[in-house]
Amino acid sequence: MTHQLYLCRHGETAWNAERRFQGQVDIPLDALGRIQAKRNGRYLRNVLGNSVSEFGFLSSPLGRSVETMRIIRYELGLEPDDFARDDRLKEVHFGDWQGSTLTELEARLPGVSAQRSADKWNFLPPGPGAETLADLERRVAPVFEGFDRPMIVTAHGGVTRAYLRRFAGWSEREAARIDVPQDRILAITGEGRVDWV
Repeated sequence: MTHQLYLCRHGETAWNAERRFQGQVDIPLDALGRIQAKRNGRYLRNVLGNSVSEFGFLSSPLGRSVETMRIIRYELGLEPDDFARDDRLKEVHFGDWQGSTLTELEARLPGVSAQRSADKWNFLPPGPGAETLADLERRVAPVFEGFDRPMIVTAHGGVTRAYLRRFAGWSEREAARIDVPQDRILAITGEGRVDWV
């Protein structure tokens, strides 16, 4: 990884606000989420200026990431829909947990919170399609390895965690537990330095 990268989590959704597992359920941005996306677009406009023309743009195909990218590109003065999507950038799939809060799950399945916390990176929720964060890391790594130019990417909290684990040398525990903000961007310089901006 030698190219400059700005990795943006999508803005807030109603399910984020309610602390529900979203996974691959397609929930739109809420009003705050659109404000967060605008903030990130304006930040990039101020930092990149005319050099934005050197960047490629890529998004998860889920609506909350696509809308975030559209807003960012609008703030950059670019055609909002002119960017690529990659299915591999979808959020980790939470199986039967999608749509529930951890509190609701704990009420139905006492002790499940502790089971998940013991090894969050490798915990597999029940249900069809479910993935671990380790599975997600393997899925998204080739996307980042394939970049041949500076990139701006909109995706998800899990994708950011997978990036930090695979390319920034974070431990599974560190990457699993970090809070991934929706009003900041993970900036990776050509030298590999990682900062929230």
